[in-house]
Amino acid sequence: MTAALPRLPRLARGLATLGLLAMVATPAAAAECGGDFKAFLDGVAAEAKAAGSSDAAIAKVLGNARIDQKVLSMDRAQGVFKQTFLEFSKRTVSQARLDIGRQKMKQFADVFAKAEQEFGVPSGVITAFWAMETDFGAVQGNFNTRNALATLAHDCRRPELFRPELLALIKMTEHGDFDPDTNTGAWAGEIGQVQMLPKDIIAYGVDGDGDGHVRLKESAPDVIMTAARFIQSLGFKRGEPWIQEVSVPENLPWEKSGLGGTMTAAEWFALGVTPRDGNTGFGNLKAALVLPQGRKGPAFITYPNFGIYLEWNQSFIYTTSAAYFATRLMGAEPYQKGNPEQGLSNDEMKQLQEKLQAKGHDVGKIDGILGSGTRVAIQKEQLALGMPADGWATRALLDAL
Repeated sequence: MTAALPRLPRLARGLATLGLLAMVATPAAAAECGGDFKAFLDGVAAEAKAAGSSDAAIAKVLGNARIDQKVLSMDRAQGVFKQTFLEFSKRTVSQARLDIGRQKMKQFADVFAKAEQEFGVPSGVITAFWAMETDFGAVQGNFNTRNALATLAHDCRRPELFRPELLALIKMTEHGDFDPDTNTGAWAGEIGQVQMLPKDIIAYGVDGDGDGHVRLKESAPDVIMTAARFIQSLGFKRGEPWIQEVSVPENLPWEKSGLGGTMTAAEWFALGVTPRDGNTGFGNLKAALVLPQGRKGPAFITYPNFGIYLEWNQSFIYTTSAAYFATRLMGAEPYQKGNPEQGLSNDEMKQLQEKLQAKGHDVGKIDGILGSGTRVAIQKEQLALGMPADGWATRALLDAL
């Protein structure tokens, strides 16, 4: 099995992407966290004023701010749920979502066309994220965003990450794009129909409907244009694919599969890997053969544009499902399920990780999750044992170890 993180991107799943790694704790954040809440708010107010925010906006955001204990509980209880790619993608890439997504693409065709013209991001890529984040705005979260960010900025676990988001929220309020008393979102501060954080909204927000504001909770044109600009900022290259389903022969150098490979698509094609859509026109691009459930399950070639999915969410299963979802919206056929070997139970995965760790492999935490480190270790041991090194955890491997 593998990790498929709940839909709270970036901050809520480890706070490790989208530029936040470069941030360091400010002296103010370190000094004020966990202490008197009013003194903390006074410090934020002084920092916001020094950054040019108006007294009115500062007072509007901070005047009624309070600690939300439920946010702290959610933060402490973070975890992952374990599903295979077939299980997770079947649930998330449903026919209902495909139907609604295609209707949205038709309804806002002019906006999607403008987004692709300006930022190079196809409608299917945007729409898949829109669906997976909030079901097209139906489920945006019911936590008061101001209180969520104030709570997490005051808490001493990660004040250096949340305090700048609270300051950015003051800027959004000053711009008239946010009402701190009534606007809600995810518990970790994400806002709107594609669940973005205040700093990202300020940096990449686009007024898609021409009303002078960027309001990602209500305005679909704002959502579409902002998402396109944000995805472009993550490195999406115009006119290039992101993922492509393939059929694989029985004999391949399976040890070369997995993310981070150095082969080109043409080199994979020469080995008998065959695109199901017949398109071999991107053979010059770097490509990885990914096998979410081993060589007998679904198989995909991922291209450089797949990297934007890993920037959006680091869960391999989430990203592969989102990328596949986008291809379906763009006309691809459903994937071939294949007949993957039975995976391991949670306890068996922990046993396997312990054995791999004992052999000197870095698998991270012994948590029963088939993450990237565990997959790499599995491939190395499979190769050493003369087994097909496809990175899939099976009982045969566990027994062999």
